[in-house]
Amino acid sequence: MNELALNLSRTKIRTLLFDLFAILFIAFAPAISHMIALPLYMLEPMRILLIASIVHTSRKNSYIIALLLPVFSIIISAHPSFYKALLISSELLLNVFLFSLLLNYFKNTFAAIFTSIVISKLFYYTAKFGMISFGMINGELISTPIYLQVIVTILLSVYIFLFYKKDNI
Repeated sequence: MNELALNLSRTKIRTLLFDLFAILFIAFAPAISHMIALPLYMLEPMRILLIASIVHTSRKNSYIIALLLPVFSIIISAHPSFYKALLISSELLLNVFLFSLLLNYFKNTFAAIFTSIVISKLFYYTAKFGMISFGMINGELISTPIYLQVIVTILLSVYIFLFYKKDNI
């Protein structure tokens, strides 16, 4: 019984440390981008952190990460706009949900995460198009080059394939 309690404590500590790292990374991402002269947002840091959360924490925590990262980004850096943060959170939440769902169908983590990312991106761009059309947000429909999104999606899918354990979700 004590061993179970100790394991639960380690799991909670690991999750809290992961969440703290994720929030701090998002908080400092703009400064890091300026320091290294590379727009980190193009590498989809929120999605990378979400996928890392799926691998290294729990499904519940991954949902929390999907909700909180855009909120903390607004609070810390006033970016993105409220509607875009809502859109990003929706996309990330959909990503976690679809991965859980598709994992039951595909029985293959690579296929499940790859498909869930693609579907959540299709949702994102469809909703973003509507928000731009209604004047809710400004900017280009596609600001990150497609080839870069494909590379990140493949790398994240490989990461899940190599490191994901079924009991996480």
